[in-house]
Amino acid sequence: MTLSRRRLLAATLAAGAAGSLTAACPASAAPGRARFTLPAPTGPYRVGTVSLHLIDTSRPDRVAGRARHHELMASIWYPATPDARRCPAAVWLPDAPMRGLLANSGFPVDVAASPLTAGREGATALRALGRRPVIVFSHGSYGHRGETTVIVQELASRGYVVVTVDTTYDAFTEFPDGRLGVPGDDLSTTPRDHAADIPFVLDRIEDLAAGRNPDAEHRRLPAGLAEILDMRRIGMFGFSKGGTATALAMIDDRRIRAGLSLDGPMQCQPPIAADIDRPFLMMTADFTRVGGSSAADFWTHLHGWRRDLQIDDGTELSCSDAVWLLPQMARLTGMTNQDLTGWIGMFRPSLAVKIQQTYPLAFFDLHLRHRRQPLFDSSRPPFPGVHLTA
Repeated sequence: MTLSRRRLLAATLAAGAAGSLTAACPASAAPGRARFTLPAPTGPYRVGTVSLHLIDTSRPDRVAGRARHHELMASIWYPATPDARRCPAAVWLPDAPMRGLLANSGFPVDVAASPLTAGREGATALRALGRRPVIVFSHGSYGHRGETTVIVQELASRGYVVVTVDTTYDAFTEFPDGRLGVPGDDLSTTPRDHAADIPFVLDRIEDLAAGRNPDAEHRRLPAGLAEILDMRRIGMFGFSKGGTATALAMIDDRRIRAGLSLDGPMQCQPPIAADIDRPFLMMTADFTRVGGSSAADFWTHLHGWRRDLQIDDGTELSCSDAVWLLPQMARLTGMTNQDLTGWIGMFRPSLAVKIQQTYPLAFFDLHLRHRRQPLFDSSRPPFPGVHLTA
């Protein structure tokens, strides 16, 4: 009998597993092994991060049924005190899930180590800023909660708290006890599954803000974290399938005051039919508002502030960390320029990163901090190859 993709990936992960998320320090790259890199955030604050293991006792696990409750992994990114630099840097993705992600994409699993992020594990939260807006992130199909770390750490370095969520059975993830999760073709996961996790996660962050520890193992949380959460100012963004999930979550949970889709297809069954009266920004590359598309239909349901930023000659990956990481992969593996273009298009990675660091921040500054943003008032964006429509 042919093994499912999920079982094959699980075998790959198990063969390369090197520990769990409870490790005190990120694993160092083996001698002579390259390490991918990410661009640094540009904000004035240090960035802290911590992972959470959350269990929803109101929902059974999709595979095990009532024998096990639904569980997921999340991470919180936040502005930290200057001494955060003494804490270990968090990896973009732990080694074992990283191997699975590479295998799923057809790359050598040991080509390079996962990049280090700007996030410092367990760093003390910067209480001096007061309570900060909270933004939740949903990843794309066969993805993981770290796939837009460029955006996430930029927001945190500018004073936001960002909660990134792994949708179990659609994410490369690792639990504190060492269990590994991978996506699979044998279990359909829809944008509605992604969206269903969001109210539960927001409830747990509200618990944290109230001084309770929502982590299933009650692992120690960073000092001051509960004191900087402003649950009255909540936003959400998502990549690809997560962009569609952002719209669905906004429809179901009015705590979310502003939403951003990073090239979401805006396609699900049944189709999105409800209207959204709160601000929504679409950043599109592959899934543009061409005639008859799901994105075009979704646009008609936006009845609050709305904008569409289209990236010409890019791909869906222009809105994620992959646009920066894949050129590094190309150099390490000898990938042809034609193959690399097939992944990321003709849009320059450095420009894509600049757009990622600029527009999400401006959007949430406008709608969660009420800071005027002339960036959205002009039909001529300051970056070549992009178009803004209202």
